[in-house]
Amino acid sequence: MKISYFWTANTIITGRGSLNRLADEVKNLGASKILIVTDPVLLKTGLIDRVKEALAPTGLEIGLFSEVEPEPRLQVVTRCQQAIKEGGYDLLVAVGGGSSMDVAKASSILMTNPGTINDYIGVNLVPKPGLPVIAVPTTAGTGSEVTPIAILSDVEEQLKKGVVSPYLLPRVAIVDPELTVTMPPHITAATGMDALTHAVEAYISVNATTITDALALEAIRLISRHLRTAVANGENMEARENMAMASLLAGIAFANAGVGAVHALAYPLGAQFHVPHGVANAVLLPYVMESNLLGALPRFKIMALAMGERVEELSDREAAGKFIEAIKQLSTDVRIPLHLRDLGVTAGAIPGMAEGAIKVTRLLANNPRKLTVDDIREIYERAF
Repeated sequence: MKISYFWTANTIITGRGSLNRLADEVKNLGASKILIVTDPVLLKTGLIDRVKEALAPTGLEIGLFSEVEPEPRLQVVTRCQQAIKEGGYDLLVAVGGGSSMDVAKASSILMTNPGTINDYIGVNLVPKPGLPVIAVPTTAGTGSEVTPIAILSDVEEQLKKGVVSPYLLPRVAIVDPELTVTMPPHITAATGMDALTHAVEAYISVNATTITDALALEAIRLISRHLRTAVANGENMEARENMAMASLLAGIAFANAGVGAVHALAYPLGAQFHVPHGVANAVLLPYVMESNLLGALPRFKIMALAMGERVEELSDREAAGKFIEAIKQLSTDVRIPLHLRDLGVTAGAIPGMAEGAIKVTRLLANNPRKLTVDDIREIYERAF
């Protein structure tokens, strides 16, 4: 057995109403001033008021940074860092989707380490722990509440970049499914397919372990059974609860096993065409999996079974085909397109996107099949 490490948030609190434990966790961390990090859209939903109410028992001063944007640029982290410094905050509460959590995590390390965020793009380049972060997800998709990763957009290079360090792991993750009820159907669909991609890529990663396998397969099972209901009826709390748990499990799985070519190929779509991350992953997932079949064929039958497909009597190759069709059907059912052209991507952009994706070596190294730039171009062309 190979040696492996397992990382996750220090404390994970789950269940309906778990937001009410926020004040206790703040007290445990000994904070004196709190900054809520969120986005302007979430500010309008009233959820931030609920978070402030949950923090009220602490009696501490609470500030607000609400400038987080989708697919956040590196500059947003700089602005958040300035807000922390000017306000003298010593604890960050990230509320929202992956963007808010990633900005908070990246900003936290800049308060205790010199330089700019550009200095820490890469793996294990952060010398010291940052300010403590409590992550409160309001979507069921990114898993950022339990990952040591912050993904940011470099506008100049038209590429997403990652900061990866154990020091980015939140001190506390509070996963309250009640906070996901306000998600509209299209966001529910996109984030749910993002979580599915995390689970699938973690399961076939070359770094998969017995622990990550168990987490990834349960996430695949839960998403296959509950995403459609969560999209169709956002007030169905059973579906919301199971999707929140699936996102959490998938997040822990890929934080340790890594994701692969789907994410690497999705990065240029987000940076160049501003395709939402979950949508980009969903569209690319079946086409990348077709390419990956030969690298992990027996595992595809196991994933098909987790999705509820009746493949017991089929060969591994036949079962893998059923798995890929099941992914396409799930995307269709939750109204996510099956082709890049439906997202505004142009055929002429494919060679450049392939050149960008091949540079994402951190993720491609996890993929069960080693890809060349020509392989990547062909995947984009099949997905087009």
